[in-house]
Amino acid sequence: MGEKKRLGLALCGSYCTYAKLFEAIPALAEDYELFPIMSDTAAETDTRFGRAADHIRALSALCGGRTVVTTIAEAEPLGPALGLDALLIAPCTGNTLSKLAHGITDSAVTMAAKAHLRNGRPLVIAFSTNDALSGSGESIARLLNRKNVYFVPFGQDDPVRKPCSMQADFSLLGETVAAALEGRQLQPLVIGKQKNIPG
Repeated sequence: MGEKKRLGLALCGSYCTYAKLFEAIPALAEDYELFPIMSDTAAETDTRFGRAADHIRALSALCGGRTVVTTIAEAEPLGPALGLDALLIAPCTGNTLSKLAHGITDSAVTMAAKAHLRNGRPLVIAFSTNDALSGSGESIARLLNRKNVYFVPFGQDDPVRKPCSMQADFSLLGETVAAALEGRQLQPLVIGKQKNIPG
């Protein structure tokens, strides 16, 4: 087996999806050399889903003990200096979707994305947002038309109680990254509610 490709793994503050993400990371680690990144919100906020410090430790351990990047200054070299083969944002919040769609760089995650895209390599987004079919819809549409941007297939996680909410299927992270590295969007892109969609 040849040298593993370098995959940046960036987390935003959709804390309810962390359990599913952490379950999926070992499979990613088998195929990729992982470089962990967290937004400042993700790295600093304690919630009912766990303490931020515990999430940082768990992410670092799952990524081979690497220090988690949490600042803009730390994230900038991920583009020109390190040269990641792909960057996966999972979970990506509606807030970060909007910033990516409008070129706003104000966190380690958005800086990593900006630095990475300048190299013309794939950015893969696994979003989780309560307003995918309302406020975040425009941002998703913009990013669907952006070169080198790919989405982990997504669906409504609770159509009755949260009709505008959509989440990525975290069981498809590896498959989506592999397709993106070949220049393909994994299909079907929009899926029905499945057991693997957190919620």
